[in-house]
Amino acid sequence: MFDDVTPRLGLPYVVAAQAQKHIPINESLARLDGLVQLAVESRSLGVQPASPVAGGVWILPTGATGAAWGGQPAGTLMRFEAGAWEALAPAEGVLAWVKDENQMVAFDGAAWTPLSTTFRSLTAAASPNLATTRLEILEQEVTLSGASTATSIVIPNRAIVLAVSTRTTAAVTGATAYNCGVAGEASKFGGSLGVAKNSSNIGVVGPTAYYADTPVVLTAIGGNFVGGKVRVAIHVMRFDAPASV
Repeated sequence: MFDDVTPRLGLPYVVAAQAQKHIPINESLARLDGLVQLAVESRSLGVQPASPVAGGVWILPTGATGAAWGGQPAGTLMRFEAGAWEALAPAEGVLAWVKDENQMVAFDGAAWTPLSTTFRSLTAAASPNLATTRLEILEQEVTLSGASTATSIVIPNRAIVLAVSTRTTAAVTGATAYNCGVAGEASKFGGSLGVAKNSSNIGVVGPTAYYADTPVVLTAIGGNFVGGKVRVAIHVMRFDAPASV
C-alpha cells in the first residue's frame, strides 16, 4: 500500500482515477529539478531574499527569518519557483554543492557538514581501546583584509601537517600576490600565489609536527589586501592515545 508521497524525496504519487494528473506530476518534476544534483545558493543567509532566483534553493541556518523561512527548522531546504516557497526536508546522505562557499556538504540526518571534514582514516577502528591515527582536512574560506589575514581554523596541537592547499574563490584586490604560511614562516606553504579567481596551490611540505594550535597566515604582497577570498585547506595527520580501560 503506497503512501501519498515517495518516502525519500516526498514526490507525490498519481493515484488511481486521479483527476488533473498533471498537478502531482508537475509537482514531482519541480522537486526533482531542485533536488537532483542539488546546488544551493547559500547555507548562511538568514534573511529570506526579496527577489530570489527562480528554481533557487537555500539551506536554512538557525534562526532564519521571513514570511516563508521563519519558523522552519535549521537545515531545511527552501526552494523558490513561480512566486512561491516550498520547504523540503532533506534525507540523510543528501549531498549539495554550496555556490557561495565553493564546496560540497553532506546531510547526516541532523546537520549539513562540509564533505572534506568527514574524511578520516582509522588504523584501529575495530577496538575502542586501541590507539588511532586520523587523516583530517580542516577547511575555511577566508575574507582578506589588511597586511595579512589569519585563519580561524588552526593546525592542531600535536598534529603532523602534510600540506596546506589554497584556492582563490573571489579575486584578490589591493595585493598583487600573496604568501601562505604561519607566523615566522610567511611562505612555508607557498609564495607569490595568484590573486585571480580559481588560482590554486597545493603547498606540500615534508611532514612537520606542530606542538601548539597554529593558524595559517595569508600575507599580502605588493600592497595590503583590500578584498578577495581564499579557501584554505589544512591536510593533517592526528593521533589518539590508547583509551582507558
